[in-house]
Amino acid sequence: MTDANPGLRGKRPRRSPKDILYSENFRTVVYQIALAAAVALLGFYLYQNVVENLARQNIATGFGFLGQVSQFEIGETLIAYSARDTYGRALAVGLMNTLSVSAAGIVVATVIGFSVGIARVSSNWLLQRLATAYVEIVRNIPVILQVIFWAAVIRNLPAPRQAVELWGMGFLSNRGLTFAMPSAHAAHLWMLAALVAGIALAILASHKAKRHREATGRYIDMLWPCVGLIVGLPVLVWLGFGAPHEISFPERRGFNFAGGATISPEFVALMTGISLYSSGFIAEIVRAGIQATPRGQVEAARSIALRPRFILRYVVLPQALRVIVPPLTSQYVSLIKNSSIAVVIGYPDLVNIGNTVMNQTGQAVEAIAVMMLVYLIVSLVTSLLMNFYNRLVAIKER
Repeated sequence: MTDANPGLRGKRPRRSPKDILYSENFRTVVYQIALAAAVALLGFYLYQNVVENLARQNIATGFGFLGQVSQFEIGETLIAYSARDTYGRALAVGLMNTLSVSAAGIVVATVIGFSVGIARVSSNWLLQRLATAYVEIVRNIPVILQVIFWAAVIRNLPAPRQAVELWGMGFLSNRGLTFAMPSAHAAHLWMLAALVAGIALAILASHKAKRHREATGRYIDMLWPCVGLIVGLPVLVWLGFGAPHEISFPERRGFNFAGGATISPEFVALMTGISLYSSGFIAEIVRAGIQATPRGQVEAARSIALRPRFILRYVVLPQALRVIVPPLTSQYVSLIKNSSIAVVIGYPDLVNIGNTVMNQTGQAVEAIAVMMLVYLIVSLVTSLLMNFYNRLVAIKER
């Protein structure tokens, strides 16, 4: 039996304009466009309303204030700043302070969280109970109260003359944490560059070894070669510059310390509070990731006499990380946003300095908009980096 219309075989029937108009896809697109237009109109109306009200009260609008002289000092800065600099520079100082305390908090929270999370699944009864108690305590106390608590503790420490000595390497007092630091030397910058190069080469070498193992089935142990690259290159640079070993040790002098480096009490309190709070959630994420690995796979790996570190690296971690990394990203973003609690204890972060700028200029809308935009960008960049890492550690099916 032959087809009566062979030319129509394999072709979709043409749809009339009426069919397209009443189709579900068309209605969906129209509804989305209408919703977007309504939101845009509402935003424009609110913006116009704010501008008219500010103009009626003779309040300037726009971001021109960022170029005006700030006329206020900032007690703790990572970049050069004085009262003669602009408001824009002052906000940049606040941003750098926010990034520094957030980065330190992420590192501390990750180390504590992973350690406590592993302890949560330990076979040691006492260690497991202590880890559980830690998690329940730090998770269920509001982070702002923890920050205020640590600020009160540090401010009630002894004065510099009666400071707690830290094994000859520093002091802990109501002025903060003072510790020994290597004296400034040109070698340190080159050592940092060598460290970055060593990490990059270690990652590249590990990737090459992995591809070689997948192609030939032969395992190449890259642990010590990677350690050698990461540690050896900076050491070689250090030796090449004559092995400078001058260290500036802090000393009591008058009502303060001379030498070394000092971290302010506000920085220590804020970093401690937000990192301990986040570490409780990270510990639970790590525990869930480890327990998500089927126990039978671990026992099978042991049955073929795999070393414990091989079991951890090739059996447990690949499956645990795909569970750990997505919620870990949320905890990192949350920690960065929690750093805005600095305004409560007087640490000059972005929000604290932004409030000062807002009070001096009277341009609240613009100042708040700048702070919101900065936090949005920092959070999105953090999420982007963690999503990239998540793709790297994801299990790829063949």
